[in-house]
Amino acid sequence: MQATKTINPRKFSMGKATWISLGVTILAIIVMASCCTTIDSAAVGIKFKKWSSNAELRGGVEGTCRGWVWYNPITESIFEYPTYIQRVTYEPFTVNPKDAAIFSMTPTLAYQIDENKAVDIFVKYRKPVRELEMGYINTCIFEAYRTCANNYTSDELMANRAKFETEVRARLDESMNAEGFIVREFTTKIDPPASLTEAINAKNEAVQNALKAENKVKEAEAEAKIAIAKAKGEAEAQKITGDGEAYYNRVVAASLNALLVQQYAIEKWNGELPQFNGSSALPFINLNK
Repeated sequence: MQATKTINPRKFSMGKATWISLGVTILAIIVMASCCTTIDSAAVGIKFKKWSSNAELRGGVEGTCRGWVWYNPITESIFEYPTYIQRVTYEPFTVNPKDAAIFSMTPTLAYQIDENKAVDIFVKYRKPVRELEMGYINTCIFEAYRTCANNYTSDELMANRAKFETEVRARLDESMNAEGFIVREFTTKIDPPASLTEAINAKNEAVQNALKAENKVKEAEAEAKIAIAKAKGEAEAQKITGDGEAYYNRVVAASLNALLVQQYAIEKWNGELPQFNGSSALPFINLNK
């Protein structure tokens, strides 16, 4: 016959209490976790009430915070803005100068949220930074480009790109800094219309060809000058040589006399008399006659 197992009521009660305590502890941890958050030191937290009719709280804002932050998740919330530099490169968009040409602008912006104006940004926009970049900041950039481009023709814009970018940056500083966005860097990649690019390339090619032709003319002139100088040198050398030979001939002719001529003839004579010699026995001319 099988024995019946009995349960100790005291042990059962202790086990049940342990499980209840464990459950309460877990629930308390969950509640505490939902009531606490951390704000990084490179950010600013904004604690605000979800529902508030008090106009002085400016949208229910209770203040800024950092580190460990406790709040009531039912009635309160925490919004966070980074205070370190944000960098964003926008998709290209077009603007028109005074002559209605179409320029493509690709801006790159580095900005930082002013911690002292973080509450103002939250109260006014109540959006995270990525939405602000694609919304308010993008609008500021486009408006700055559009306004500044209207002061230039296409040629002026291409010739004064640095000045144009400086003017755009100045307008961004004026509009964004007032709202709490500090512009740290701003650069632009400017792409002119294809027709203007082709015209500029053609103009540059023409200038290069003109420079090449000018260089060839200068090279030909230099070569001609070299040839003339060489010809003059050769002519002068020939003249000097001719003058020398003439001078030599004059000196030799002046030094000749009848006796020298006869002596030279005798030295060259082979001893044979000519067949027809006339009345003279020797084949020599009397130079005195």
